[in-house]
Amino acid sequence: MIARITGSLARKSWPVVIVDVGGVGYELQVPLGTYEALPPEGERVTLEVVTSFRNETLQLFGFATAAEKRLFGVLLGVTGVGPRLALAVLSKLSPAQLARAVADEEPRALESVPGIGRKTARRLLLELKDRLPEEDLVPAGRPHPGAVRRHPLAGDGAAALESLGYRREVAERTVGQVLAAGFDGDLPELIRASLRRLGGS
Repeated sequence: MIARITGSLARKSWPVVIVDVGGVGYELQVPLGTYEALPPEGERVTLEVVTSFRNETLQLFGFATAAEKRLFGVLLGVTGVGPRLALAVLSKLSPAQLARAVADEEPRALESVPGIGRKTARRLLLELKDRLPEEDLVPAGRPHPGAVRRHPLAGDGAAALESLGYRREVAERTVGQVLAAGFDGDLPELIRASLRRLGGS
């Protein structure tokens, strides 16, 4: 199994690149972000690699970062996701964008990927939330979910939204998102911010 490759970038034409290692050309498929980060042809390049063997066909997938490689592997473990769709997701969303979409349970980001509709996007979010390490679900600069749940206003804020007719899970998620965004105010301000996020007044 090939885990990493270093050599001369012989050719690049997205989504395919060819890396020459000791006179042997290795063909890899790469996501758009990796492709855009590649050096000019003829220069030295190192890529993280996932080796896939399906239907008696060997394929290599290359990634500029270990984070992209790890997420590609996670995506392949999701029901109905093959290499082509996993590559499409990582070509549309960076690891940070994907992590934010999963953490916020926001299907629109995944719906922007060709081949993914609303129903599939929601299923992917559910499965990815169970599969992604917790640290991947906390983008840099945002509080840990545990800290949000322990916020002294979290319970009262969610209860206030419930009293206005919102379902408990919607209320808790919305308040959590407001707090995770760095909210620093009192309970009435938290309620107003949550309502604005929900599209209220």
